[in-house]
Amino acid sequence: MSDTHALSSLALQAVRAAEAAAVAASAWIGKGEKELADQAAVDALRTGLNAMPMKGRIVIGEGERDEAPMLYIGEEVGTGEGPEIDIALDPLEGTTLTATGQANALAVVSFALRGGLLHAPDTYMDKIAVGPGLPAGVVDLDASPEENVKNLAKAKGVDVSDITVCVLDRPRHKPIIDGVKAAGGRVRLIPDGDVAGAMGAAGLGVGVDMYIGQGGAPEGVLAASALRCIGGQMQARLVFRNEDEKARATRVGVTDFDRKYDLAELAASHCLFVAAGVTDGDLVDGVTKSGGLVNTHTLLLDSADHSVRRIRTARPA
Repeated sequence: MSDTHALSSLALQAVRAAEAAAVAASAWIGKGEKELADQAAVDALRTGLNAMPMKGRIVIGEGERDEAPMLYIGEEVGTGEGPEIDIALDPLEGTTLTATGQANALAVVSFALRGGLLHAPDTYMDKIAVGPGLPAGVVDLDASPEENVKNLAKAKGVDVSDITVCVLDRPRHKPIIDGVKAAGGRVRLIPDGDVAGAMGAAGLGVGVDMYIGQGGAPEGVLAASALRCIGGQMQARLVFRNEDEKARATRVGVTDFDRKYDLAELAASHCLFVAAGVTDGDLVDGVTKSGGLVNTHTLLLDSADHSVRRIRTARPA
């Protein structure tokens, strides 16, 4: 069995693990307890991963070992038999969204062949992403928002007023928002969940044309793995606020602090990407219970055949 086939063969078990995390987190929707929601998702996802026939290694997780007792960076998961897999995960992408009952909370996990995902430190990252079918380099992280909007509109053969840019609603993004508007484009603000935002730019969920902004570096790698599965372009650069964050980056092998990464560097090999809905959102529906059953909706992406599968599962509550 080829390595690519071996990874793809784990898809159903990967879906089950993400579904379990989503169901566990859903018990805390609207209860104002984001830490408890996150812990529930972590426990369930870890149990699911440990049941999978693989030699798994967490490369993006809940933090370093001294600050995360489970799913920490470097932790080995799986049965210890099978392919060597690197795993990036966010057991609950949108802890605040869950705690406050808002849309777009997800349980997210990505699998790649060993060495296939950037070992990004838990720092910020500047990101820009667009979908497939566009000329290489149509957008650039170092170009202004105005330039990127105009270049994207030209490549798509549309007016700039038809271009919608997804941006996290943060004060630091005011220059981006102002630049998009100055070019004549539209802005779609999201409160949290920039993995879903970047995927929206690639044609999944509510239609936006581009994602720009600064968010978590781990989320950036997760978004890149999804884009590798379905196509698109992405550029990113790590952002460091202090020397401690640079030291953290050094520990995971980052030596060029100013490097601009492209999609092939963020996600370098065959990937599986799984996102299970916790609350209703743009990508998938949230967890519901009815008639003694718990219902989940999960997105499964596979770079081997660039497939997009939406899986609805009902199981006894």
